[in-house]
Amino acid sequence: MNITSTTSSPPNHTNTCEPPYDEENPLPLVVLYSAVLTLGLPANLITVFLTVLEVCQKNVLGIYLFSLSVCDLMYLGTLPLWAIYINRGHRWEWGSLSCKLMGYVFFNNMYISIFLMCCVSADRFVAVVYAVESRGLRRMRHAVIITVVIVVVVAVGHVPVFSMTEGESEKMKEKRCFEPSDPSVVVTGLNYARFFIGFFIPLCILIVTNLAIIAKVQASTGLKPQTKIKIRNLAFAVILFFLVCFTPYHVILLLRAINFHFSNGKCDFERSIYTPYTISLGLSTINSAINPVFYVLSSNSVHKRIHKGLRRLRSSSRSSSFA
Repeated sequence: MNITSTTSSPPNHTNTCEPPYDEENPLPLVVLYSAVLTLGLPANLITVFLTVLEVCQKNVLGIYLFSLSVCDLMYLGTLPLWAIYINRGHRWEWGSLSCKLMGYVFFNNMYISIFLMCCVSADRFVAVVYAVESRGLRRMRHAVIITVVIVVVVAVGHVPVFSMTEGESEKMKEKRCFEPSDPSVVVTGLNYARFFIGFFIPLCILIVTNLAIIAKVQASTGLKPQTKIKIRNLAFAVILFFLVCFTPYHVILLLRAINFHFSNGKCDFERSIYTPYTISLGLSTINSAINPVFYVLSSNSVHKRIHKGLRRLRSSSRSSSFA
């Protein structure tokens, strides 16, 4: 599932960097994809319903979280095919168009999720740090425009996926689908861009906004200690979650980009990094299952709805038992 370019490599780089597929045990990744699908599908469906209610109540945060859940649902729908593909020894049996489409959805999901997570943190930052001024800054129309811009920019940025030969699985004897291949100048440039624009800058935004939220809350005299602890733990959890899910994958992209300048056509690094690369893909997938958890933790109105629903469920259960 690694997007590469059709641009040919320099003369001293030969296209012989075949990943060690035979040495890979497909079971852990297949189990992980299955678990993410099993947990993430109902969680995101519930979140979509709850965020629709939030949007109807003019909650700005609901716009970002609704978009995030819809994006995650689209990606979760591709997991069965990726799991089958890996279990079959990396053979894609559904044609080139579906291969390109699945790769397109995968990378759109990753970067739309990253930028929307930044929007959520930035929105909470404005609401907490600039509580009075935020009444004019946090508007539904602004949230919709920002979300549309993010989706369009990321979607357009990945359109070249449909013209890449690495997605032409029907023309390959092995029927591979966007597997790592011999690096090139263009691939190296894309890896640098994805690391800095798609990961490092968003990470800085998340850290700065969440640390500012913690500082503002800790300095507040009107909040209970338990509330302060809850907000602090949520802010740290968001940062930790982002680091665990996206750091390994993007660090590997950066290492591959740096190695390109010093490899001299040797494939030792590309082969040795393949197993960590597959692990990093699995970690990035967890993002689609955990996003709803942060939505529930970040919205007080959702807490009230969930508690109200649980009370109704308990009441009906007790009534049935008594009857």
